[in-house]
Amino acid sequence: MSPARVTIPQSIDGSPPCNGLHMNGQDSLVQPLLTDFYQITMCYAYWKTGTHNEPAVFDVFFRKNPFHGEFTVFAGLEDCLRFVENFKFSQSDIEYVKKILPENAEPAFYEYLETLDGSHLTIEAVREGSVVFPKVPLITIYGPLAMCQLLETSFLNLVNYASLVATNAARFRQASGAKLSLLEFGLRRAQGPNGGLTASKYCYIGGFDGTSNVLAGKLFGIPDTAKTMDLFQASIEKRTWLLDQMAWGVVQSEVSDGELTAFVAYAIAFPDSFLALIDTYDVLRSGVVNFVATIMSLNEQKHEINAFGVGTHLVTCQKQPALGCVYKLVAQSAQPKIKLSQDVTKITIPGKKKCYRIFGKNGSAILDLMMLEEEPEPKPNEQILCRHPFEQNNQTAQCLLERRLRHFVRIIVVI
Repeated sequence: MSPARVTIPQSIDGSPPCNGLHMNGQDSLVQPLLTDFYQITMCYAYWKTGTHNEPAVFDVFFRKNPFHGEFTVFAGLEDCLRFVENFKFSQSDIEYVKKILPENAEPAFYEYLETLDGSHLTIEAVREGSVVFPKVPLITIYGPLAMCQLLETSFLNLVNYASLVATNAARFRQASGAKLSLLEFGLRRAQGPNGGLTASKYCYIGGFDGTSNVLAGKLFGIPDTAKTMDLFQASIEKRTWLLDQMAWGVVQSEVSDGELTAFVAYAIAFPDSFLALIDTYDVLRSGVVNFVATIMSLNEQKHEINAFGVGTHLVTCQKQPALGCVYKLVAQSAQPKIKLSQDVTKITIPGKKKCYRIFGKNGSAILDLMMLEEEPEPKPNEQILCRHPFEQNNQTAQCLLERRLRHFVRIIVVI
């Protein structure tokens, strides 16, 4: 029998993909057409009116911290930069856009799309992994109006979930303290393969120590952690003693012998990295009893509980399914732009901005100060009047004993 012929699909730029990734590490699904249709129509409108090359500034920010919390961890920047660096409409992209736009769209527009790339964009951003707060720009993009517009949906897709799950992971880390190991176990409940990989990557950024996701370990260098399986089923003497000494509300016949056997078998195989799933039969009436019995046996051998695995609630962010980042025009042709709304929270802060994180003499952060680009920098040991952007009665005169520049990274993307 002759060997089967295997056809390797080509990526957008012609290079062979690697496990769904381009050779540069970018997810092969993140491409110019990963956008909303109206971004294409807006681009056509800009081109038709001759405003497509006007210099513009867009801000990416969010309006409220997630999970009723007091902070957010910014993530997704690397993916955004890779997307811009490799932005290019393929010929098949152009042919598809021709099909979905009206027949009377001018052919010269498609020639214009073929020329677009990220070489005329400048991007400023907060360092990935930084703690950030509402209204402060996470990413600022400036360049030709139409090109900036085409990035909106993709940027929001790449930043929203990444920042949300990184923040969720950071909250688990904050609750558990620094000594315990936290392991991400969410792949089987994640929203598809891409959701699982993204969760593993950004939970690691948020403070987790490892993942059960083997592919994430290979692609991103995250430490892999073995996960016990439900098929392992567990120390009878310890369990009998436990049931005699404490009121568990369960008789011995109700507790699974197979589960205890599994726990013991796994503990013998991995005494220094024992993990147990306690929800196979019944968490309180079987799993916890068998787990405690096994742990007591391990403790006699000087072992201790030093790690926890978290799955569904971590990667699906059940308490809040979306962060709500937005991408807004704040300047065009050197003129500030503002979005007005009867909902005050939706009114944008116009103009290109610069931001500083203000620190007190003891080294603790006091506030984030947002200023227009042309305003003079704040100076140490001088008073400054800080006004809340929407609460006019909320203003604070603060004597600055020490001032540090907010961690902004200036990145110029050139193709």
